[in-house]
Amino acid sequence: MKTAITPTRAENFSEWYQNLITAADLAENAPVRGCMTIKPYGWAIWELMRDELDKRIKAMGVQNAQFPLLIPINFFNKEAEHVAGFAKEAAVVTHYRLKAIDGALQPDPDAELTEPYIIRPTSETIIGDAMSRWVQSYRDLPMKLNQWVNVMRWEMRPRLFLRTSEFYWQEGHNAFATHEEANADARKMHKVYGDYMSEVLAIPSIMGEKTPEERFAGADHTYTLEHIMQDGKALQAGTSHDLGQHFSKSFGIQYLGTDGQLKHAWTTSWGVSTRMMGSLFMTHSDDDGLVLPPAVAPYQVVIIPITRDENADALNEYSEKLGEQLRSLGIRVWVDTSDMRAPDKMWKWIKRGVPLRVEIGAREMEENTVTVTRRDLGKASKRTISDAELLRDVKDMLNQIQHDMYEAVVERNKTMIHDVASLSELESALSSGKIGFFRIKNEQTQNAEFDGLMEKYKISRRCLDDSNQEYVYVAKSY
Repeated sequence: MKTAITPTRAENFSEWYQNLITAADLAENAPVRGCMTIKPYGWAIWELMRDELDKRIKAMGVQNAQFPLLIPINFFNKEAEHVAGFAKEAAVVTHYRLKAIDGALQPDPDAELTEPYIIRPTSETIIGDAMSRWVQSYRDLPMKLNQWVNVMRWEMRPRLFLRTSEFYWQEGHNAFATHEEANADARKMHKVYGDYMSEVLAIPSIMGEKTPEERFAGADHTYTLEHIMQDGKALQAGTSHDLGQHFSKSFGIQYLGTDGQLKHAWTTSWGVSTRMMGSLFMTHSDDDGLVLPPAVAPYQVVIIPITRDENADALNEYSEKLGEQLRSLGIRVWVDTSDMRAPDKMWKWIKRGVPLRVEIGAREMEENTVTVTRRDLGKASKRTISDAELLRDVKDMLNQIQHDMYEAVVERNKTMIHDVASLSELESALSSGKIGFFRIKNEQTQNAEFDGLMEKYKISRRCLDDSNQEYVYVAKSY
């Protein structure tokens, strides 16, 4: 069968993904190496994702703030383990002025900064500096802060939404009086992320703690959410970190306790980024384009008038009225009254993943009916119903799509999680081309033989099994 996206997922998953981004008009590579320009349709998806998560973050008692893009290099030197983790990815600002030299603008040799700045790769250091001033006594704790910003990590092998030098995210930074409170908070945010991804993105997560080899630089514990892509590879969708007292001691985040003693606070940090969009697209989409859960679809319903020259005005007007009725119910709707051919309109919105497609021709207008098709199920779901039934049931239909998309991924994931009893069994599975996550006793990965398998098959430890930390999941990853 002919598909809108070529090659198909089965033929070349990586190329399919790149072509999917183009076909759905989501983003393009920017003139700046490793960066992307997110186009209006892609940004509309991010806004819906961001706004819903922001509500959940604020419900945790967190306040949004805004911190500088540029961070003094000496801040990184205060936390040695942290700076070592980001040193190879840091973009450095060294000059504050340009000058025309030999007919071209260049950094002015006389305008070199006394101290370079780092474009933020993450903000633990500069927020830690602020907290050292804002936290004075136990009454100031807990302090819970979040910011929605762009960050820069110089990426050598960029891929749209998955790995770009500049990306967008939220980063939360909390401070507490005790380690118990901080660790409980890191775990709680981990669960908030998991619930959000299940309920909003329709993606189940493998949730667990990172092994010491994989944890965030400067953290005592890192809790991760791993998603399984359709090609079996892992994608880390979000993390929550228990930072212990590393940053509070480095930056002097101290408070006067109820006993009159000066004590260091305990801090956490947590974040998700536009990488979640890559997970969303890879998890649900098919060979005809994007498939979006209704919760994050810019348009949950698209109405397509099937017009001829003689009835175009009447059909368009009829469709617009139906669109307004749907909007009054709180549904995000697009009525496509453009002069494109009807098949071209349909393929446009199929590729963009609109959950529910509504077609109205002359017969439907006369009979007060519509033809509806679910994007996640395709032609098999096509049926004709009355306008009244659409208006009555549209919310239930969208809720059903959201539910079914989640359950479809749950069932697919079951086929891609494998228990292996030994390294030889793991290698046998990998060498035969088996895909997915492999669950093995962690102690079996603590040796040179496993290191060799990591190098040979490009696998890594994704996280410990949350239900039994003797076991770890390993997989290839993005």
